Amino acid sequence: MIIVTEVKNKKTYNDFFKLPYILYEKGHPYNVPPLMSEEKSEFDPEKNGAFAHCECKMFVAYEDNKPVGRVAGIINHKYNEKTGEKQVRFTRYDVVDNLEVSQKLIDAVSAWGKENGMNKLIGPIGFSDFDKQGMLIEGFEEMDMYVTIYNYPYYVTHMEKLGFTKEVDWIEFEIKIPDKMDERLERIVNYTMERYGFRYLEIKDFKSVRPYFSIALNEIMNEVYDHLYGYVAMNQKQIDRETEMLKQIWLPECTVAVMKGDELAGYGFFAPNISEALKKAHGHIFPSGLLPFINSLKHYDKIDLYSNGVRKKYQGKGVNAMIVYKSLQNLIKNGVKYAYTGPELETNVQIKDQWKGFEKRLNRRRRCWTKDIK
Repeated sequence: MIIVTEVKNKKTYNDFFKLPYILYEKGHPYNVPPLMSEEKSEFDPEKNGAFAHCECKMFVAYEDNKPVGRVAGIINHKYNEKTGEKQVRFTRYDVVDNLEVSQKLIDAVSAWGKENGMNKLIGPIGFSDFDKQGMLIEGFEEMDMYVTIYNYPYYVTHMEKLGFTKEVDWIEFEIKIPDKMDERLERIVNYTMERYGFRYLEIKDFKSVRPYFSIALNEIMNEVYDHLYGYVAMNQKQIDRETEMLKQIWLPECTVAVMKGDELAGYGFFAPNISEALKKAHGHIFPSGLLPFINSLKHYDKIDLYSNGVRKKYQGKGVNAMIVYKSLQNLIKNGVKYAYTGPELETNVQIKDQWKGFEKRLNRRRRCWTKDIK
């Protein structure tokens, strides 16, 4: 018999967070286990500023007193007010291959949403644009990323059988880093700097660049990403938390900031791919995962692209070319062979155009599903 219970005590709390490590056993070739501490932090109202405008319920499914599924529901009031919708999100959906388990977990989130006046269920999608989102529907034999979640193919079958349909898709690319710089790009950058007076910010340490992370995640992201599906502006508490998390994987050569006078005109942030290190850590950096994690930041030939943006008033003036140029300079210098994009909306033509001229392949696709609550 399948029983779904709300997370309210230590046992259900621990079962909720431990389940994915059981479903995706250590050594799984493609799953990249999340860090347990970060996952718990995401659902802690004291640490995650999203709880200022979000409500959340967590559920665990049991069969014979054994956890066999989990899901969390989120009502993002800020997004609903912005769009006029009445949607409840689901996230951290993990199940054994039993449709009844999925049905009861989805029913639990839907019932909670209906109690609060919601009429639409969407997911997987989290608290913010920096949270993990989208169910893998293509690329099951590709190594996952630090910022994404792996899932088995049968998850898709469950969604379809439960009556979900596509809301939006995100796509991801593997991009081959060229062996040498394109001279045309260099000419564009030199022209841009001479004509408009843009310059690169000299980056020495994290302390010197930290204030610009706050500007990038607040002013520029809010301006550039506000129209994108699911996006909600982050408050300062969220920004501070995300900045601290980025600090763990930050390297000076992986950050590019373009300035116009004293104003941040645009930015690009990437980091070494730490998937293999996280696989060895299996949820915990200390103690066994520490050495692989340190080594992944010292010796790397793959990077993950996290975020970039240009203020609207400076778009079309070569700032993006400057970001790409400086990034490529650093990547070629450090012997990087491949870059991996995070999930990008398939409808976001602007970001896809950025990879024109690069040798690339679409290696993963993720879906946000939707279903009416009746």
